[in-house]
Amino acid sequence: MNRTLAALLVVLLAATTQTFAQSNPFDMSGERPATEPPVDMPKQEEGGGQPASQPDAGADTLGGGERDDFRRYIVPFDALSLSGEVDERTWSMYLTPAQAQSPATLNFGYQNAIVIAPEVSSLSVFVNGELVGEGPIKASDTPEQRSYELRAGLLRPGSNDIRFRVQQRHRTDCTIESTYELWTEIAPDTAFISFADAESAVFASVDDIRAVGVDGKGRTRFNLVVPGMAQPSRAADMMRLAQGLALRGHMPAQRVILSQGLPALGKPGELTVVAGTVDEVSPLLAALPDGAAGGSVAAFVRDDKTNAPVLVLSGPDWPAVRAAIEAVAEPMDRPSDVPRDVINTERWLLPETPVVAGNTRLRFSELGVATSEFTGRRFRSKFSVAVPSDFYADAYGEATILLDAAYTETVLPGSRIDIYVNGNIASTVPFDSATGGILRHLPINVTMRHFRPGPNLIELEAVLLTEQDKVCAPGAPASTDSRFALFDTSELHMPNFARIGLRPNLAALSGAAAPYRNSAGTIPLFIDRSDADTLSAAATFLARLAVAGGRPIAVEMIASPLAAGTRNALFVGTLPELPKTVLTQVGIDPGRQMSWGSAQTTGRSEDTQKAIDEWQTRLSGGAWRTQITALQNWVKQEFDISLSSLRILPQEQAEFAPPETATLLIAQGANPTDDATWTLVAAPTAKLLNDGVSAVSDIHQWQRIAGHISTYEPASSAINVVPVTNFEFVETRPASIGNYRLIIANWLSSNILFYAVALVALSVLLGLATSSMLSRLGRRP
Repeated sequence: MNRTLAALLVVLLAATTQTFAQSNPFDMSGERPATEPPVDMPKQEEGGGQPASQPDAGADTLGGGERDDFRRYIVPFDALSLSGEVDERTWSMYLTPAQAQSPATLNFGYQNAIVIAPEVSSLSVFVNGELVGEGPIKASDTPEQRSYELRAGLLRPGSNDIRFRVQQRHRTDCTIESTYELWTEIAPDTAFISFADAESAVFASVDDIRAVGVDGKGRTRFNLVVPGMAQPSRAADMMRLAQGLALRGHMPAQRVILSQGLPALGKPGELTVVAGTVDEVSPLLAALPDGAAGGSVAAFVRDDKTNAPVLVLSGPDWPAVRAAIEAVAEPMDRPSDVPRDVINTERWLLPETPVVAGNTRLRFSELGVATSEFTGRRFRSKFSVAVPSDFYADAYGEATILLDAAYTETVLPGSRIDIYVNGNIASTVPFDSATGGILRHLPINVTMRHFRPGPNLIELEAVLLTEQDKVCAPGAPASTDSRFALFDTSELHMPNFARIGLRPNLAALSGAAAPYRNSAGTIPLFIDRSDADTLSAAATFLARLAVAGGRPIAVEMIASPLAAGTRNALFVGTLPELPKTVLTQVGIDPGRQMSWGSAQTTGRSEDTQKAIDEWQTRLSGGAWRTQITALQNWVKQEFDISLSSLRILPQEQAEFAPPETATLLIAQGANPTDDATWTLVAAPTAKLLNDGVSAVSDIHQWQRIAGHISTYEPASSAINVVPVTNFEFVETRPASIGNYRLIIANWLSSNILFYAVALVALSVLLGLATSSMLSRLGRRP
């Protein structure tokens, strides 16, 4: 009897276990309760890593307190959101040899949209291409913490690839629109690698500067402590040091702060550098590196209280300090006349971005796009390519995607493939077969109108309609059959395009540091005063230029715009202190020189009446103005023709008055002799200048700088662009008929009225010539 009862209990237990082991169907029930048991972490044979204990949410993430480990934040963004049905982000982080050898654990917290079905959605983490952890997405109510031990030998000295990937399905809806409701957010301040060996925090050599990393908001900060920074003769050396540090760190949001005293040490994502003679830095440090009193030294010392590394650049005199600065900056030097094959974006986007300078074909496999099979409704893949700073094909040029893909008979006509360039729709191709098909090098023309100098993000989106999704039966399981496949044998073909520089062109400045990157000599740099905020702003701006250009930019400090001569120059300072000559040349209204920022200081707006008058003028005759605007919009949408393209003569650039909502402006124009480029970086006060430059140095903001003038508004974090209405060409390549033909083609495409007039004139001349020839032959037309 007892044996029979025991056998019955074993059978019932096995059946129950088998029932819970089955995957849950794709149902339309509500979200699971917050008291659901925590998800089981994948085992080593399944996920490539050992699950670790959950991190304490209240623990000190800086490695302080009673903790013996050392932590490195891993997300180089202020926010990381993975959206849609499939999405992933890949970047790299640099580790020192000590960090690579230490036992380590990867930790992060996440939260997702409530509409995500956890039973068919997953979040995966890869390190150096190896899956270290995977689990269902089920943190809609409260954030969930996950932790994965990294096996010995997985991390390596130098760059390590980090990839987060999601597969998400909607709980109740099967429409294309519902896929936009799917998101999973990784909290940057909870995502870090914890190293068991506390000695991992120590930097041993100058090369370890690359491991500075980021803080919990994805930012990096270099604290330059220079006791003698008030001496004007040292400013150029400080600018070079800032660029050398930025190129070594190469993080997406870097800030340089100059001061004369030590800041608080031991903060994540920060590196403190002390530069000065032995007599100047001795009061700041408990001990100096060996040999500092007798010669040039560039070495790390450890702070006794925080265990934080401090880089010391010192020597008996300033020439010795300058030699120590060169130990940091000189290895980053690159020839100015050698074009780049790739742009280093690995710290925020992998793979690195190739530079396309002409007729080139790139396979998707080279661009980091792998073969993928997709079972959902909206597939999305992306890659990045860069064009040179003298790219000039935004009015006529077309790239071609040679698509290798397949779709099944379940995909209905009306489905399509959309191509986006930098977030703008560039091409659409419908699926017109009702029986499916395999696409072999299907040509998709992509307008290059939205390309800009520097990196460009190209996204391919397949919108798939099926009868199954139209029905969307409640309780039906999610489909596991692939509907669409993208093959990595697809190619991007970039044709030859016009190559010539434009002045002004802030897009070339932000994308490739043009024209300063290609200058073989020194760049004149004007700074209105040598206070900490202004010097920090100049150092941060030059650091970002160096990263954009891939090399340090040698600068020469000047005290007057006249000293710039015929060279490309930079001007940094507060607007009231800058020479009026500079404001005039870059198109800034001199009348705003003293009044800009007064409303922020006093709390009163002096432009209220002016704004009221402008609104009255705008609203007068509103009916006919509305009709004209509607007509202009219709012509623009249907024929891609705007009023600017109907002008024969270029429009004069009006003087720009900075709005009170803006705290920083970047403007560009020609010098007084029209043979060089001047760039101005200005703000109402030195504090706003420092904060504004720091904000726009974030790579996501930096890539929005374009046009003739760009302004930054801190209230909305917006970059507003004043487009170029009048520019001049700047030769960047040896003269050639082929390049001139492409330049003329693009210019005529931008000035269609001139093209039409020229075409009519040539037609009339042809008719007259034909009539004259026939008359001479004795024939009358």
